Amino acid sequence: MSQVFVALGSNIDPATRLLEAARLLKAHFPDARFSSCYRNRAVGFDGADFINAVVGFSTTLCVPELLQVLHDIEARCGRSREDPKWGPRAMDLDLLLYGDQIGEGPGYTLPRRDLLRRPYMLGPLAELAPEGKHPLRGESFAALWAAFEPTDHTLTATAPDLNAA
Repeated sequence: MSQVFVALGSNIDPATRLLEAARLLKAHFPDARFSSCYRNRAVGFDGADFINAVVGFSTTLCVPELLQVLHDIEARCGRSREDPKWGPRAMDLDLLLYGDQIGEGPGYTLPRRDLLRRPYMLGPLAELAPEGKHPLRGESFAALWAAFEPTDHTLTATAPDLNAA
């Protein structure tokens, strides 16, 4: 069993779509537990604010199988694989960590390259797994989050509670 962390995000009817994604993730991964949700501005384009969270769960699926499940959930929540990379998103599920795996494969890099640069990924991860260690840096997520500059903390706690989905 591997411990996995995935970022969730949406800026198109985000509360509804995040609750649906949480329900679908729990159906596949019964031990799924979610961070709080946070509102933050769109990155890379002008658009509506996103609501983001992180989910942690255990799985025996290999990374390609897991990515297929995540893509299927994205599609069920209204995402098309044809959507532009930097644009509004019905649902975005990004694999952040898969155990202590380090490496690349088709469509992924572990740990996710921008994990330490994106407050909407690192902040919720530090909330969910503060004592967890970054596989490359060896530092806890809580320590990495604490080292973020105050101006980088652009997150605002918001509804919904995904653990109640």
